[in-house]
Amino acid sequence: MENQRTVADGLRIAVRALVYAVVGGAALLAIATVASVLGPTLALDLYTPPVAAWWTVFTAITVQGVPFLLLGTVVSAAIGAFVPERVFTRLLPRNQALAVPVAGAAGVVLPGCECASVPVAGSLMRRGVAPAAALAFLLSAPAINPVVLVATSIAFPGRPEMVLGRLVASLATAVVMGWLWARFGKQEWLRPPERHAPEARGVKAFGAGLQHDFLHAGGFLVLGAAAAATFNIAVPRSVLDLFTGSVWLSVLLLAVLAVVLCVCSEADAFVAASLSGFSPTARLAFMVVGPMVDLKLIALQAGTFGRAFALRFSAVTWVVAVVSSVLVGWWLL
Repeated sequence: MENQRTVADGLRIAVRALVYAVVGGAALLAIATVASVLGPTLALDLYTPPVAAWWTVFTAITVQGVPFLLLGTVVSAAIGAFVPERVFTRLLPRNQALAVPVAGAAGVVLPGCECASVPVAGSLMRRGVAPAAALAFLLSAPAINPVVLVATSIAFPGRPEMVLGRLVASLATAVVMGWLWARFGKQEWLRPPERHAPEARGVKAFGAGLQHDFLHAGGFLVLGAAAAATFNIAVPRSVLDLFTGSVWLSVLLLAVLAVVLCVCSEADAFVAASLSGFSPTARLAFMVVGPMVDLKLIALQAGTFGRAFALRFSAVTWVVAVVSSVLVGWWLL
């Protein structure tokens, strides 16, 4: 009887969370649609065409990104609630050098958002998975999962090389970072994740995870869309020409912008596509760096693994991601 009551409560929570997520997505779409209709009209009435352009860019990014954000958070919550971590311990080779690429490739079949990947990696370490393999999964899961790749293909129609470039550069970054940690990482840099009570599983955990992830990531999507629209409209073309005229400067600028904007990986392709003044390689760097290094991830890593780890790991990851993006961009784009 008690078990039946628990399942019923869990189902109610899951249904409520799904309703919240759907309603939240519909609300974002409705707001963006109204903004797209009224925003330009109001802007023109006020004789401010730049504001109308801002509304157009903001609406386009938000409307395109919300469906993939919702799908990504559903998949992430399902993985966290129904896939036990012992799956990894059984599938990963005991040899660290072999376990790292396997864990990195697992991001394709076991996706998760950036926020979820940090606690999942900590949970894997607590269950005996080598830190190098867990860190490779932490970087790859939010960067190369199917939702992200499909979103990238929609954001860059007719440009399959952008999807392939994102997959190759992100996976290469995750694997290289895993190998670097296996070779040079020191135990004193990595604070062991604290052991908590048994982690919640099942329908109840799915509902809670879905509600948290969608509301959390949705806020970053809106902020990212607003920041990208502001960047497109407010920054003078003369300033952009200083960066767009140089491949290296444009790559570095968007790599830094990815750290600051903190756009979720399910929607960052639409933000990157809106930055049309930059080279394909620079926009690729934006999509590769963002899911691996941004301000919220650095904070999450510092809280989970310690500040010494977060600062070192994030700095090296940023460098490896930029180099990987440049190499893959030179090869494919």
